Amino acid sequence: MQLDQATPVQLREWEAALASEYQSLQQQSLNLDLTRGKPSTQQLTLSDALDGILAGNYKAADGTDVRNYGGLNGILEARQLGANIMQVEVDTVLAAGNSSLTLMFQAAQFALHFGLQGAASAWKNKGEVTFLCPVPGYDRHYTVCEQLGIKMVTVPMLASGPDMDKVEAMIKADANIVGLWCVPKYSNPTGVVYSDETVERIAQLGKIACPEFRVFWDNAYAVHDLVDNPPQLLDIAAACRKHGTEDSVLQFASTSKITHPGAGVAFLAASAANLKGFTAALGTTTIGPDKVNQLRHAHLLPDSAAIRQQMDKHAAIIKPRFACVLQHLDKAFGDSDLGNWEKPLGGYFISFDTQPGCAKAVVKLAAEAGVKLTPAGATFPYGQDPEDCNIRIAPTVPSVAELEQAMQVFVTCVKLASVRARL
Repeated sequence: MQLDQATPVQLREWEAALASEYQSLQQQSLNLDLTRGKPSTQQLTLSDALDGILAGNYKAADGTDVRNYGGLNGILEARQLGANIMQVEVDTVLAAGNSSLTLMFQAAQFALHFGLQGAASAWKNKGEVTFLCPVPGYDRHYTVCEQLGIKMVTVPMLASGPDMDKVEAMIKADANIVGLWCVPKYSNPTGVVYSDETVERIAQLGKIACPEFRVFWDNAYAVHDLVDNPPQLLDIAAACRKHGTEDSVLQFASTSKITHPGAGVAFLAASAANLKGFTAALGTTTIGPDKVNQLRHAHLLPDSAAIRQQMDKHAAIIKPRFACVLQHLDKAFGDSDLGNWEKPLGGYFISFDTQPGCAKAVVKLAAEAGVKLTPAGATFPYGQDPEDCNIRIAPTVPSVAELEQAMQVFVTCVKLASVRARL
């Protein structure tokens, strides 16, 4: 189906046929959810050995009784787990509770109000401050900024990562830009892996930005590969050391999509100065994290080989789901002008761009046919996609059979919304 070449008569014929097909799909009374990137029940079961894994032994390797208070930075075994996931030095890692999003919010909050390197470095001293947001991107990053009253400015996401020409130009022009959001490997939602050149240029931003500037490097999918020879992400910490900009990057990760998301461990990797500033503020909110859970995870995933084995099991479950979605998109739109999409090699999402002005209509039609999608616009700050085209598909929770049904609905809705928009 090529809309650009269609006559008005063809468009009306297509609209009638698609409307009839859509009505038939509505009669199936589906109730399917493709909104959030959550592990499926099969994936959660992979980590059920966490229950009882300590067998009554609550002592960490250094003799710490993990049932008690204390240990603001987390136990060494958990910090090593974070170091293995992020490929950093263990002495740069803080291990916390289950949510890296919490750590990101806290880091932004602490930097805004207290400063990561003393009160003089607090962002609030600048007045209104700004974060750069590659788009399409992760909606919860934007929520952090909105909650804290931080202005957001968009930067296009390219196949190599953020448009670094624009990032650098914006930073040089505005000393009140204090942050850049990044999901560097299998970016949410596009699946882009940042190129070596992009990582190198990000590592050098500390040379041209204000001293308070921080890259929030959310490496949520660091080990979430779907192929045997996955793309490798350049080491941002090593690049920063080379350029003398260690303080400019905060790295985040977690076990949320490795073990049990609601009962995992999150990590912050940062320079000694940043960790000192972060923990100074953190110590007013907690005496220490859940070290019992940290020790459970250290027993389940004692080294990099164990992490890789765990993630191979995840990939075996997820790959057929991604394949199902991509097969439907290829079949329906491979020779049409109705949409564009990525074919990610890992992560949790597939990003689909409709023709301009159609995304909201597609999401609405799908919902009325029993398939919930992430709201159109969610992948942009303030929920405003200027082209109204991007839709994030999360294929991990439904079964393959359910995805077959959901994608039939999705394809029909894209076609119907596109034809109606052209009419």
